[in-house]
Amino acid sequence: MRPVSLPEIAYGATAVRPDWDDLPPTVRSAINDRFGSPVISAATAGGGFTRAFAAIVETAAGERAFLKAAPLADPPSDAYAREAAITSALPPEVPAARPRWTLVAGGHYVLCLEAVRGRVPELPWKPDDLASALQAWQRASTALAVSPVAALPRLSDIVRGELSWWSEIAAGRAPIPPSPAWVRSHLDDLARLEQGLPPLVEGPAMLHGDLRIDNIMIDAYGKSWLCDWTWPCLGAPWFDTVTLLVTAYASGLDTDRLLEPWGAPDAGVDGTLAAMSGYWLTRAAGGPSSASPHSRQHQRFSGGQALAWLAARRGWPTTG
Repeated sequence: MRPVSLPEIAYGATAVRPDWDDLPPTVRSAINDRFGSPVISAATAGGGFTRAFAAIVETAAGERAFLKAAPLADPPSDAYAREAAITSALPPEVPAARPRWTLVAGGHYVLCLEAVRGRVPELPWKPDDLASALQAWQRASTALAVSPVAALPRLSDIVRGELSWWSEIAAGRAPIPPSPAWVRSHLDDLARLEQGLPPLVEGPAMLHGDLRIDNIMIDAYGKSWLCDWTWPCLGAPWFDTVTLLVTAYASGLDTDRLLEPWGAPDAGVDGTLAAMSGYWLTRAAGGPSSASPHSRQHQRFSGGQALAWLAARRGWPTTG
């Protein structure tokens, strides 16, 4: 078994968010009015990579909910509105919290979701937790292959426009980010792999678009719930499976075996690992993030693990 690799900061402790008392009084008052009972406790979410408010709240009447809020001028407010629209239209088979209501008050957009009593899986992945997460995504992807819920961007276009950094680097249009020494001798290979990816990810199915360990919640019965539906797109479902399994590779698990039921083409898996590694490592080299002080190290970690998995699959030497 391979050695286990862990990020410097756990995924459940990456966020820097305002607490309930930090929200403007007009926003808190509007929320209390909407509940019909004052909020008496709020447990701020520790995971995620935004500075927007997110917390499990409880009212004096005993009502529990998951609240998200962001200033209308900030990008998370658009993401929360998109999440409200997407989750309200998800097929019933998709294990995800549904929105209860939204409101605009005090210059903020507020999204109220059903509260899932659960936990974010820990690294290294426990096999039972990973099996539950993959089962949830399999159930969701089956439903979404039949019933995409909205007009969405195509993953193939996203790959061409946003996930082709090795091609830019190989052509001399972008600097190479900090990466293992062996990468320089495989720049052309990495570029070819990501250039071949767009037609392989074409498809009519709706994807989550951001499937990773901290967007999974596991309840007391071991059932997984898929969270943060803010970046859905249309494409091949196995793409999301590959991105989820990057942390499983870091956990020393046999990710190629876990991928087998998804029917992913080898060139597609390798192209995804190439494209995502280039994206993550380039973003990690971009200087401090205004969203979270921990986002860059997580991008470095994910990019490094995607490269390591790709090198293992391709038989590329990574030492010497």
